[in-house]
Amino acid sequence: MIRAGIIGATGYAGGELVRLLLGHKDVEIKWYGSRSYIDQAYASVYQNMFRLVEDVCRDDDLAALADQVDVIFTATPQGFLASALNEDILSRAKVVDLSADFRIKDVAVYEKWYGIEHKSPQFLPEAVYGLCEINREAVKGARLVANPGCYPTCSVLSVYPLLKEGLIDPDTLIIDAKSGTSGAGRGAKTANLFCEVNENIKAYGVAGHRHTPEIEEQLSYAALMPVRISFTPHLVPMNRGILVTAYASLKEVRCPDGRDRLPSEEEVRAAYRKYYEKERFVRLLPPGVCPETRWVEGSNFVDVNFKIDPRTKRIIMMGAMDNLVKGAAGQAVQNMNLMFGEAEDEGLRMPPLFP
Repeated sequence: MIRAGIIGATGYAGGELVRLLLGHKDVEIKWYGSRSYIDQAYASVYQNMFRLVEDVCRDDDLAALADQVDVIFTATPQGFLASALNEDILSRAKVVDLSADFRIKDVAVYEKWYGIEHKSPQFLPEAVYGLCEINREAVKGARLVANPGCYPTCSVLSVYPLLKEGLIDPDTLIIDAKSGTSGAGRGAKTANLFCEVNENIKAYGVAGHRHTPEIEEQLSYAALMPVRISFTPHLVPMNRGILVTAYASLKEVRCPDGRDRLPSEEEVRAAYRKYYEKERFVRLLPPGVCPETRWVEGSNFVDVNFKIDPRTKRIIMMGAMDNLVKGAAGQAVQNMNLMFGEAEDEGLRMPPLFP
């Protein structure tokens, strides 16, 4: 059995980790860490765990936890793991971090966008960005995995094949994204009250959302050149889900007779198939079918598709996923499976919920 501990077990992502790990045949949860609920029964925080989890919440002592487990999940605010991690902890337990502390390789970029000092930059070179579909082999050998953010996961997977194959102009890339309210976390905030969110949609973090540099860094690796994007997230009145709609100009291809033309529908579809045809959790939809959040809710799937607009010579790339599963806890479990030699989809085979 893989012995697991969760720091931040009472946040939305932490709660989802508990739900998924309870259904994993080879995992035993040894520790439910929560600074806000120390010594309280976990099931009193999440009543859905009544008679399923008998443990009480503990503190966030990583050093003590590392003696008892094989893997630590940290579903914590930015800065926590970077301030607590050391070589002794990593020598005793592997870590999957759901915060942004080790996602961005450039310390200066991290500190600029998150407004805090990075306390352990010495671990950045070895931290593996845990987007399994792209970094699978590196994740297998990692002891520290930076679990990707929700917006970056959906954005990168929607766009990656076309950047990798050179079918779009990186300088024209615009990403519009919409998320349910659970993406903002469980903390009490006026902006997330029912009366503030219901019957409303709003943009936020315009031209300055913290996930922007993470998306740019990963897309730059795909394009083999610096990529700068316009990224605008929106809050919509639903519990779960992310929908990404990305736009870019297509690069024309040269025909044998010397003429230039746009890539065909089949050429673009072949690019997506090249990277995702064998992927368990990325589903390329049939032509004409747009991704919808309701068809991925509660699952680890990402649905992607595209539409070519010959009038503007642009392409619209679309993706939908559950922000708490593939965008957080599900992807963390997927990473753990790779790190411990488990089947990649173990504990994640549940179909999406509907309605």
